[in-house]
Formats: sequence, structure tokens, C-alpha cells
Amino acid sequence: MTTAALPPAGYRFLFTDLRTDQLLDVLPVQQVTFDDYIGKAGTLRGTLAAPDEATAARIKAAVTPGRTALWVERGRDLWWGGIIWTATPATNDRGAVTVALQAATFDSYWDHREIRDTLEAQQADQLDIARNLATYAATKAGGDIGIRIDYTGTAGVRRDRTYSRYDATPVREALDRLAAVDGGFEWRVQVYREAETGERVKRLQLGYPKIRSGAVPVMLTYPGNVLAYSWPQDATGMANTWQSRGATDNQNQAEQSNPLLSTEWSYPEKLTEGWPRLDGHSDYTTVERLTTLDEHAKADLARAKEPVVIPSIQVRLDGEVTPALIGATVRLRIRDTWFSDGLDATFRVVGLSVTPDQRGQQEAAELFLEAT
Repeated sequence: MTTAALPPAGYRFLFTDLRTDQLLDVLPVQQVTFDDYIGKAGTLRGTLAAPDEATAARIKAAVTPGRTALWVERGRDLWWGGIIWTATPATNDRGAVTVALQAATFDSYWDHREIRDTLEAQQADQLDIARNLATYAATKAGGDIGIRIDYTGTAGVRRDRTYSRYDATPVREALDRLAAVDGGFEWRVQVYREAETGERVKRLQLGYPKIRSGAVPVMLTYPGNVLAYSWPQDATGMANTWQSRGATDNQNQAEQSNPLLSTEWSYPEKLTEGWPRLDGHSDYTTVERLTTLDEHAKADLARAKEPVVIPSIQVRLDGEVTPALIGATVRLRIRDTWFSDGLDATFRVVGLSVTPDQRGQQEAAELFLEAT
């Protein structure tokens, strides 16, 4: 097996067996973009060139969608890791063969795992319930892909949860719904290299109420190490009243069924401030307890209370801007015609998108921010 030469910025793309992490090959992926977030799966897109039969044979041996993991190294640091879900060989009108890859971060695996036994938790710490869901997925035959579980810390918030085998709930959905309640938490699968052993690590990271990293805010300025910014404000999902629907009250299709309804929650002060009434709703078809449904409704309303503002900034990649910034606090200073009085505020990094340098295109990184 030959090893591909490093691109200018030192990116390498490691193809490994998903279950054992055995290295299969190191191949040069072109036209790459990848991202990672708190709260949703990250993605990677790229292309492998197959200019000859030998290269095509290497790609065939290394890339099996659903079974092959892909790691992105920059220098010696791991910047991304996930599962290749699609690979599409194609040829153009000149006969050049390429293979388009689409991958998603390791948490996407739990979209493909279902709860097929009835699991119950009574007055258990919500982080312990999350850990138990991850453990359940790993203990099934063939279900351990090496995701370590963070056993440090508790939330001090106790929940009752029942996951019925008849609902076949995906593990990812169960984790997301457990986290997305009033007083909930955050989770992601973090990747990094173990400093002492050099081992590639994927770890379930839990944070209550938020995932935090770093002790000192990173300073970002525009003009300066911030090259450009975008400041969208989106009120399309805004609401100041909310009601959620739960499970239906009977299973007899011959009779009329009505869903469990949460308490109607609202922010009357928004109307006093002059906002129009804006109604919102959500569906939780497997939730049978009013207290749980109310927790979902309150959390959904809190997220919809204000217009969504998730600023993004394009930054220079330096020693301070790495994937370790996800969850970290940054201090952002901007002075231009829009922020004529100057902006000086702190934000939490909730996502990172990277385009490695390639022919005709410079390396670029974009941070997605949340107000603290």
C-alpha cells in the first residue's frame, strides 16, 4: 500500500474499517468540504480520482459504504471523523473516472440503530439515560463501532422514560428527544487523537446544560483574523404560543382517536411589547405522559421565542482556530458600516465548516456562533 503525499496544508484522508478502525488506505480526496456541529450530524463531501486500474482497485478495496470510516487529519490532529454512506463512481465525456463520496459524522450511525427492546428508566439522571442508550446500541451483536462514553458529570435532572420495542425508535431520535426538553442537555460524538498513544478516538460528549470547552475566550476581530461575516435574522419559525401533540388515546382504528395535548404555553409579554400572536406546535407521537409532553413544549417555545440569529464568520486557520473550538467561547469585535458603533460580544462556537486548500482555491474555515 502506498501513502498519498500530503496536500500543502497537511491534510490526509484515512480510510479505516468502521468496527475495528484498522487502516485500509490513505487516498487523496479532492473537492473536499466538511463540517461538524453541536445539535446535528456533520457531513463531508469529496471526490476520489481513478485515473488508472491500480488506483481504482485501491478505492474498491478501501471504500465500502456503510462499513468504511473516514478520518481527516490536518498535521497530526484529527479534524473530522465519520462514516462513508454513499460512493458514486462516474465517468465524464472525456472518459475520466471519479468516485463521489458522501459521509456523515459518527453520530449518524445511531440513525441506523433501533431500540428493539423495551427500555425503562425511572427517576434516572438524564445523562445516565443518554449513556444507557449509547450502551444499548453498542452491546448488540455487531453494534460496537468504538464510540467511547463520557461517564464524567451528571445533570442532577431526573427523568422517567419508557422506550417501547413496538415503536422501533432510532437511537439518534431517542437521544435528540431526551435532550430537547425543558432543562435538557447537549450531546455530540467528538473525535480527537489520544496524545499519549496516538489512538484515534470517537467519544460521546455530554454537556449540561451546554457543551463547553476552553477556559479563556478566543479573540476574533474584523477587520483582522475575521475575513468576512454573515448575520442572518430569521423569524419564519418564531412563536410566542405553543402546544405539542403526543400519542393518541387509543389504538383502535375503528374508533376516533385524539392525541394527548400539552398545556398551551405562551409569552404574553411579547404581545405587550407589540409582537403579533405567533402560534407554534410540535408532534411527539410516542410521548404518553403529559409531564414529558409539557417539557418538550416549553423547550420548543423557548427556542422559538426570538428570531433565529446564528452568525457565521470566515476566519484564517491558525493555531487557535481548530475543531477544538466547538463549544468554546469567542470574543468577537466588529467595526464597519453595519456595526458603526462597534460590536464587542461573546459567543459560543456551535459549528465549524472547512474547505481544505486545493487547486485554485485557498483553505477556508467558517465558524457558526450562538449568543451567550
